[in-house]
Amino acid sequence: MTTVGIDTMAEADPFAALAEVFAGRRALLLEDDPALADHVADRLLKAGFEIVDRVDAGEAALQMAGTHPYDVLILDRMTNGLDGLETLKRLRTGAGPSSDAPALMLTALTGERQRVEGLLGGADDYLSKPIGDEELLARVASQLRRVARRAKPANTDLINGPFRLSPGARTLKLTVEGTERLIDLSPLEFAIVSELMTARGQPVTKTMLWDRCWIEWTFLPDNFVNIIDARISALRRRLKEQAPELGEDLHPLIVSARSQSLIFRDLDAG
Repeated sequence: MTTVGIDTMAEADPFAALAEVFAGRRALLLEDDPALADHVADRLLKAGFEIVDRVDAGEAALQMAGTHPYDVLILDRMTNGLDGLETLKRLRTGAGPSSDAPALMLTALTGERQRVEGLLGGADDYLSKPIGDEELLARVASQLRRVARRAKPANTDLINGPFRLSPGARTLKLTVEGTERLIDLSPLEFAIVSELMTARGQPVTKTMLWDRCWIEWTFLPDNFVNIIDARISALRRRLKEQAPELGEDLHPLIVSARSQSLIFRDLDAG
């Protein structure tokens, strides 16, 4: 028997499980670098996407998005003809079947000003080139989850086994043998747990976690992984201290998936 440490996901590879999330999905990829376009399209298709339509100019992207419903748009900013940002702005103001599709900017323009421009221009996420496969798939899956959540009432409680996460009240409660009690978390700890639990067993990369939980930072420091790892280690201990009834088999509740992603165990799975 192989012993699995806290930095190895004991369950099946969560990235392989994304095939169910991506099954039947259709993506539009605007990228004028043929090698990169080949790689991104191939990775999405192997991960489970049914169709990845590739174009190398903004005008072609507008035409495709105006006639086909896409589940996600992946757009480079610097492209032949109409650039990716202007393409997205026109898509957002139009009435085509993909006007509200989640959009991820994938670009070498990574300054804070360009990032703000992209987000204000209609992008739902802003990714820097080069990007690893793990980061790309996790970011795409995150946007598909957000679309699904928009169809639900705001601030709906999330149930995960004995845990109840209440986004509106910003509380995490544990119910054991009919008795409910509050798990004491700092604001940052609650933000981390909320991001991970909302993912429902799907991977959240450390870069995504930094973007969404360390919001007071306006840049990504070189040691951000060390900062996150230290916080996660402390949070694992805190959850174990406050939920000892779950037993050693379920602790730590937060586990690693591959090298740079984290998961809060889906206690309803199986």
